[in-house]
Amino acid sequence: MFIVIAIIAFGILVGIHEFGHFAAAKSLGVKVNEFSIGMGPAVWKKQKGETLYALRCLPIGGYCAMEGEDEETDDPRCFTKQPAWKRIIILCAGSLMNFLLGLALVLVIFAQAAGFNSTIIASFAENSPYEGPDGLQVGDEFYSVDGHRTYFSGNVTLYLSRSASEEHDIVVIRDGEKVELENFRFVPWEQPDGSMKYGFTNKVVPASFGNVIKYSWYTTIDFVRQVWLALSDLVSGLVGLDDMAGVVGIVDMINDVGSETAENEGWGVALMDVGYLVAFIAVNLAVMNMLPIPALDGGRVFFVLLNGAVALVSRRRIPARYEGYVHAAGMVLMLGFMAVIMYNDIARLIS
Repeated sequence: MFIVIAIIAFGILVGIHEFGHFAAAKSLGVKVNEFSIGMGPAVWKKQKGETLYALRCLPIGGYCAMEGEDEETDDPRCFTKQPAWKRIIILCAGSLMNFLLGLALVLVIFAQAAGFNSTIIASFAENSPYEGPDGLQVGDEFYSVDGHRTYFSGNVTLYLSRSASEEHDIVVIRDGEKVELENFRFVPWEQPDGSMKYGFTNKVVPASFGNVIKYSWYTTIDFVRQVWLALSDLVSGLVGLDDMAGVVGIVDMINDVGSETAENEGWGVALMDVGYLVAFIAVNLAVMNMLPIPALDGGRVFFVLLNGAVALVSRRRIPARYEGYVHAAGMVLMLGFMAVIMYNDIARLIS
């Protein structure tokens, strides 16, 4: 059942992304030749006006094919003849819809919450070395750690643990004012039960209407940061391709999370957990699609800006067919990358 839910969720994520492009293009007067959900042979299609609407058999993608997107055309309503600001809006609309979907899912889930783990210090462990007039105090609200904004208690421990140094630049809000604690030595220390912790607890704030809105926004923004952290870890070599998951791996993850939670805590909680994971995936797609990589929306935005720069210098623009070649090559490389990730996903499932 959760595999079915995961497949449906992917279809919704792709559909809402492509609908963002479609709605923006239609509203800005750009001709759309086809709006398709899925890839491969069509299982259903219908021509309505100038646009062909299609549902295809493989739920792993989709597209909004606009006139003149990758080829030369004389149609005045083609994508490439539109002003740069229109093209950028259309290209960014898909990722915006994914981000808004993630935010909406988090809002629905957090509306059921009883409270949220804030960054306000509620108490210290006995004999804590960090409490004092020159250190931290009960009621302090962590604002940032080493320049990273903190929204939840988990953010505090995350950014403390990611630093190799034992000294941190801490900013807290105390009595309504920001207090800076520079080069503050802050490391885990052994608790009476033998565990290593930072020696403080955080206040749980009630799930009022305002807090639901605030912490839903904080969570969605934090999703964006998690994606950037993962990308930085990939570039730096802290994680490799074997640590990445594709469509197969994500479906398996959703199935595992949903099945285990349904067995232990019931279907209601399981659907909430799956919804939270889908919200993260939606924001992940929003960020990844805006990377300046050929074939992705971010790569197309890059070419719009590059064309603008070329036009300022030479009063000419890069021919659409050449840009099409670059995006086609990028698509081939991306499909190859996806194939490698899918092979790793299947190998993990088999093993």
